[in-house]
Amino acid sequence: MAQSHNYSLDEVVQLSRSKSPAWLSAETRKENNYWLYRTYRSRYNPQLDLTATLPSYNKSVNPVTQPDGSIAYRDVNNNSLNMELGLSQIIAPTGGRVSIYTNMNRFDDFQGDSTFTQYSGDPISIGLIQPIFQFNAFKWDKLIKPLEYEESQRRYFAELEQISITATRRFFDLLLAQINLDIATKNVASNDTIFQIANGRYNLGKITENDLLQLELNLVNSNLAVSQALVDQESASLNLKAFIGLSDTEAIKLSLPEDIPEFIVDEEAALLEAQKNKSDMVSYKRRQLQAEQELTREKRASGVNMNLQAVYGLSNKGLSVNDVYTSPGDNVYVGLQMNVPILDWGRQKSRIMTAEANKRLVEYQVLQDEITFDQDVLSQVRNFNMLREQLGARVKSDQIAQRAYNISKQLFLIGKISITDLNQSLASKDRAKQNYVSTLRDFWLAYYQLREKTLYDFHHDQLLVRDIKTD
Repeated sequence: MAQSHNYSLDEVVQLSRSKSPAWLSAETRKENNYWLYRTYRSRYNPQLDLTATLPSYNKSVNPVTQPDGSIAYRDVNNNSLNMELGLSQIIAPTGGRVSIYTNMNRFDDFQGDSTFTQYSGDPISIGLIQPIFQFNAFKWDKLIKPLEYEESQRRYFAELEQISITATRRFFDLLLAQINLDIATKNVASNDTIFQIANGRYNLGKITENDLLQLELNLVNSNLAVSQALVDQESASLNLKAFIGLSDTEAIKLSLPEDIPEFIVDEEAALLEAQKNKSDMVSYKRRQLQAEQELTREKRASGVNMNLQAVYGLSNKGLSVNDVYTSPGDNVYVGLQMNVPILDWGRQKSRIMTAEANKRLVEYQVLQDEITFDQDVLSQVRNFNMLREQLGARVKSDQIAQRAYNISKQLFLIGKISITDLNQSLASKDRAKQNYVSTLRDFWLAYYQLREKTLYDFHHDQLLVRDIKTD
């Protein structure tokens, strides 16, 4: 028989946040988002690249157009090698790119009795590619990508609290099943005792056959309740163990979490923490920026677009490598490409109007989401404080119902009350215990839901958002 281990609610929650598949998934998503952010950041650092063709050999017969328009076929037998080392840097405010590079080319012609070799290259060159009047994706990424990363990190901590909520819900599913089994088992023992005593009283003619049959039915029903409670307990146990990452063969027993933390949550303080900590607030800003980004993109696409490309450097050729670096000449190129939309039958205007309408829609949705967000936080605080007050009444109700049943049982045995009164007392006792555990369940769910809503632990007075890597 498997050894039974006793778990508290806190232990189950901690297991779910360190071993469960849900936690592993959350950790993996967090890590993925971190490396995606690092990939974005790396785009804005200087990039050093080496490109080369080593070698490119060609032996073929190629058609060559002659001055009179005829085609002559020539044998080709050559080899070329080239290499370039370049350092480039994005200019985020303007959307351009500047680069500095050096390259070397070698060409070998194998036609004839000897090999003819020559070299060419650019010892040093500086280039610039600059879009003009165009949409600058780098500028917008600088605004949006950090928000996406921060949102993902804050969402990770909310996921941890959601894992705690699920673990708490499954903890109480099993706890209620175990308590129902305990209630049913005790009821079997109690009903069996009452039935045996009543059977003797029936033989003495002190109770009716109808009362005896009713007591026997109670005993049968309590045995059926035990069977059902065993099935419910097994199902709830498997669900809990699967979620928190325990072996199916491990037997677990749960402790009733009756140690209620003593603190009251202020509504305004909770709302302030939620607005500071939750990913929702970052999401609202990010969504508005993305809507503005799309509108800017469409507006830029409808105007004059130009690309400036400029290169200045030194260039040379020769029969040896040294010739390339001896008294090189200037290498200058400046080009300006332009694209002007003339007639598109209103397509671009429609796209701009669509982007403007979407921007307004996003603004309205964010406004409504902010209102709903505040309402949800305040509602959660009020629910938590209300459940704390209800717990005291549930405890007292459970104690009273248990005492009332014990008295009813004794009164029935001496013939002072009817079987109906005894059954009502039994039902009240069971219902009071179940209501108490259900209210306890609602309280702890509200406790973790409040943590999830605010990402703040009011019990220990500490922030739940921490250790976010931003470098």
